Amino acid sequence: MGSQIPQFSTPRKSLRKRTWGFHDLIAQKFNFQHEIKNNRLYWRAGVEFGISQEVSPMSSVPKHYLTPEEYLHRERKADFRSEYFRGEMFAMAGASANHNLIVSNCIETIGQQFKKKPCRVFPSDLKLRIEATGLYTYPDLSVVCGEPQLDSDGGDVLLNPVVLVEVLSDSTEAYDRGKRFEHYRTIPSLNHYVLIAQDRHSIDCLTRSSDGSWNLTSCQGLDGKITLSAIESELIGSEVYDKVVFAS
Repeated sequence: MGSQIPQFSTPRKSLRKRTWGFHDLIAQKFNFQHEIKNNRLYWRAGVEFGISQEVSPMSSVPKHYLTPEEYLHRERKADFRSEYFRGEMFAMAGASANHNLIVSNCIETIGQQFKKKPCRVFPSDLKLRIEATGLYTYPDLSVVCGEPQLDSDGGDVLLNPVVLVEVLSDSTEAYDRGKRFEHYRTIPSLNHYVLIAQDRHSIDCLTRSSDGSWNLTSCQGLDGKITLSAIESELIGSEVYDKVVFAS
């Protein structure tokens, strides 16, 4: 019969008991002393190892935080897209048919207005880096006037958008209107942030004023329009929602 695993007087769930039992066996084999405080495991090496430093907790695995360079290297090889913030990657969900159609319509209607203008419109495959906060993300649509400033050798990270567009969904609307806007408004070049609903005819636009404040304009229905003065263009409801069918 093998070594008996010591029992504990404090009751625990079966999974926790198996975990602590394994640690007891290791402690016996390698002459480690251990104790449990507040349901957390602490190790102290025995005298044979000449170590007295306490480590807590052994059940926690140190998290590896990625550098921006590591993120970009992984992202360019990945089969799906991820945002990056403070050393961590966050996988992005796929988009609905209405979402993609609205983005396509916006690219077409804005692109037509850019004929003979020094402005360009980019779809969501182009990454954006917000220098002030360190966020890497993929806006649904980005507009640049003049030369785009790109922050990588791969030419796939934009720094200087004038307009950013996000199509809202149930799972992202609160973030797009809140935390995402907190990131976006730190971009010095940004003048318009457009939010488009995909389940109703509704477009909101936040525009930066000369004093740095942001003003909201909205349009409801197919006859409404949003003026993007910084790029001398407009978004018309009937064009943005062309062929878009809402679920009944």
